[in-house]
Amino acid sequence: MRLAGPAFPVEGVPAVQLDRDASIRGILTMLGEVTAHHVVVYQTHDEACTAAHLGELSVVALRARGCAGAVIDGGCRDTEEILGQEFPVFCRYTTPADAVPRWRIEHWNAPVTIGSVRVEPGAYLVADRDGIVVIPAALLDDVLARTEEVVATENEIREAVREGVSPLEAYDRYGIF
Repeated sequence: MRLAGPAFPVEGVPAVQLDRDASIRGILTMLGEVTAHHVVVYQTHDEACTAAHLGELSVVALRARGCAGAVIDGGCRDTEEILGQEFPVFCRYTTPADAVPRWRIEHWNAPVTIGSVRVEPGAYLVADRDGIVVIPAALLDDVLARTEEVVATENEIREAVREGVSPLEAYDRYGIF
């Protein structure tokens, strides 16, 4: 599972005795505004792991809008159905408990902070099994250029080692390994 794209940050808070209709309307309004090719990034503030902030129907809506995937500092449900749609989702936990009415959306397409990482709208996210990287939009061109250099060098190292160069010799030759 992999994803890449600009961030569409979302923030909400756990809530008790929240009006079900108000809760679902806030979430559905946000889902209808996610920008195509973006990654929706949820800051849920749900440290108690009480709700699934994304489920299969939400994924159907996000896919229909051309969303690139989701990163959730919170919960997800309907995992099998989501995997069947090949929609990339990275979440902290799974639970069958729906976010409606346990969670209130506060705002979207505005900066959020997850842990010590600030995610601005339009920051670029890259995620795979190894983790998630957030690249500030202002640094994207420099990071991409440096990444292309590193990949090219690693390709040379890979070929050299396959041809019999020892790992230490490859390191001495290329300065990385």
